[in-house]
Amino acid sequence: MTSIQLPWLTAIILLPLCAALAIPFINDKDGKTVRWYALSIGLADFVLMCYAFWYNYDINSTELQLRETYAWIPQIGLNWSVGVDGLSMPLIVLSGLISTLALLASWKVERKPKLFYFLMLLLYSAQMGVFAAQDLLLFFFMWELELVPVYILISIWGGNKRLYAATKFILYTALASIFILVAALGLAFYGDTVTFDMTELGMKQFPLAVEVLAYAGFLIAFGVKLPIFPLHTWLPDAHSEASAPVSMILAGVLLKMGGYGLIRMNIEMLPHAHVKFAPVLVILGVINIVYGALAAFGQTNLKRRLASSSISHMGFVLIGIASFTNLGMNGAVLQMLSHGLIAAALFFLCGSTYERTHTLMMDEMGGLGKAMPKIFALFTAASMASLALPGMSGFVSELTIFLGTATSDVYSSPFKVMVTLLAAVGLIITPIYLLSTLRVVFYGQNNTQLGLEQFKADAKPREIFVTACLLIPIITIGLYPKLMTTTYDVKATEVASKIRAALPVIVQQPTLWDTHFPKTAFVAPQLSDTDG
Repeated sequence: MTSIQLPWLTAIILLPLCAALAIPFINDKDGKTVRWYALSIGLADFVLMCYAFWYNYDINSTELQLRETYAWIPQIGLNWSVGVDGLSMPLIVLSGLISTLALLASWKVERKPKLFYFLMLLLYSAQMGVFAAQDLLLFFFMWELELVPVYILISIWGGNKRLYAATKFILYTALASIFILVAALGLAFYGDTVTFDMTELGMKQFPLAVEVLAYAGFLIAFGVKLPIFPLHTWLPDAHSEASAPVSMILAGVLLKMGGYGLIRMNIEMLPHAHVKFAPVLVILGVINIVYGALAAFGQTNLKRRLASSSISHMGFVLIGIASFTNLGMNGAVLQMLSHGLIAAALFFLCGSTYERTHTLMMDEMGGLGKAMPKIFALFTAASMASLALPGMSGFVSELTIFLGTATSDVYSSPFKVMVTLLAAVGLIITPIYLLSTLRVVFYGQNNTQLGLEQFKADAKPREIFVTACLLIPIITIGLYPKLMTTTYDVKATEVASKIRAALPVIVQQPTLWDTHFPKTAFVAPQLSDTDG
């Protein structure tokens, strides 16, 4: 497909930013004008990206498309270099959809509306920049830019402990970001040529020791954002104090940046180190699944329960990207997209419930199903998707990851059995805590102190529309997953093949953990003929 030589990605990234700069000059006293303005910009940017990708993107190509490169600050080697492929394009569309819906979800913001929508549009741009950046310095710049609006949005519009949650968020994520910069500088300056271009860095030949060090740095940075146990403790606090629109973006988009970074940097640029780290990622993924599920089961705060659930679900991403199979990699990408939609829907409905009950403590609720039957129905549908009910996107993604791991010829049978059994424990606990959430919140005796009988407490058309925009793709992907997987399948296959090509070379080179654990417990020595 021939691409029209227009700066599509630059326009997609900069439109919300430029529009945000005009907000202070809008004559608006009550916030009605600025919210329509912000929503219009978000919708326009979403339509723009859909148009650009529909007419100028070839889903059958593994190459970077819509590539744009301009010298920005040549003194430090910083270029405005952006492009998309099967990994970044679906995530950009996901970000655009959730961010636009988050703007619509923030319709009732009355405190400092100009600043709020300015930050939301700035965050919109930063997300696009992270997924489209093809220069490591530009990636780092966009990664840091995204942290600022989230910190302010939590610290001003959050709950009673908002300052604590915002400070914890910025300390964890900002300090972890330093590892991105250090690893990027180390890779860029290694060898005879200095470059921050991701494609060129992927073609550089690094010693295994250099790859391992850079991989570890990236893993810490992206592990905080994913999040990976034990770097996860900022997430429940941030979610419990953030407003519903911010939680939608936090769970639906920002966590996916961690998974994206692991695939883009750790796997594509450092495949040999990934071979050594893959068993560790599988173990961390299993810990995430089981720990997150148990932690969610023990929470009485509705938002903290959903936040712990996100930790559990993102563990499947780690297992998928470390499976050495096309199925596993495909499932990992699908899990990121699926969880983004499901988590955004759950946190939005959680916010709608809070607006009516003014509490997040589940034991203070009860009997809300009678007062809010529409919200009850929507919450139930989103919960079914989260517990991987067949016919929903969560079922397809998690099943694909399980099949990818179980059919991998790289890991030994005892290791695969252990991983499967432990991950299954998380799958068993997940419906228990989700169904118990529905029972406690929507069934049982009505709490008369909530005063829901005094007004119409059920979902408004705007709330139904926002949730429907998330549930429709969840169900569509669940019934016909090929509609989504075709957008990235070629790229996922290429990434998996790159890891397989590195496997025969690296598997015989011992590292520290190979001397402490039996090798047969991790990597199987037998490889098929096609793997070299």
